[in-house]
Amino acid sequence: MKIQYRFDIEGTALEYEVDVDRHFDFNAERQDAPEWAKLKHNQCPNCPLTVKDCQYCPVAIDLSAVVTDFQQMPAQKTAMVRVSTPEREYKKETRLEEGLRSLMGLIMGSSACPILTQLKPNARNHLPFASQDDFIIRSTALYLLKQYFNYREGKRPDWELQGLISLNQELQTLNEAFWGRVKEACEGDSNLQALLSFLDMSSSVSYSLEAQLQKVKPLMTDEDISPAIAVRSGEAGLF
Repeated sequence: MKIQYRFDIEGTALEYEVDVDRHFDFNAERQDAPEWAKLKHNQCPNCPLTVKDCQYCPVAIDLSAVVTDFQQMPAQKTAMVRVSTPEREYKKETRLEEGLRSLMGLIMGSSACPILTQLKPNARNHLPFASQDDFIIRSTALYLLKQYFNYREGKRPDWELQGLISLNQELQTLNEAFWGRVKEACEGDSNLQALLSFLDMSSSVSYSLEAQLQKVKPLMTDEDISPAIAVRSGEAGLF
């Protein structure tokens, strides 16, 4: 599955193709890779990789081209961003910060990082320019769907979403450390702003998931409307 991003900025076009199911060679020699992409350079404190596994951070390698291209551009600069997926296309005139947050989130979520690889279902169902509510709804829905499949396979489901909170705590730790990597490489602030806004979304799940869910609850329910399918009292339900 490949997703294309195109940024049109003042007559200049920058294009990126992200293969969501790409393979990462941990043993490859990467002599042209930037110094900040080395595994030990501001390595995430929760990273399970060692230099025996690889010399370079998979996420840093995947993002190095984007960081290089945008490192001198201000976050507030406007661009026309076009996103093409196998099913549909999106287009939005927006600040670089929003377009980059979307692209970087896709690249990070489909990387070979042992922590971020848990976001692969999100990457396969990529939604560009996602809002805070979009992020909460999609991440929770995908997590609950996984729990449903666990239930059907006889595994213990996590209906209380504790695993989702733990995952996003791990993501927050990762994002903060990765922000330190990118900070050294950037002369402008586009990449920093993109990472910070991505970090803020993860933080909202880690620290206030219940509050975020209550915020979007009105979008999911309406007490004045009867359910489309009436379930009789005592009838066997799905669970």
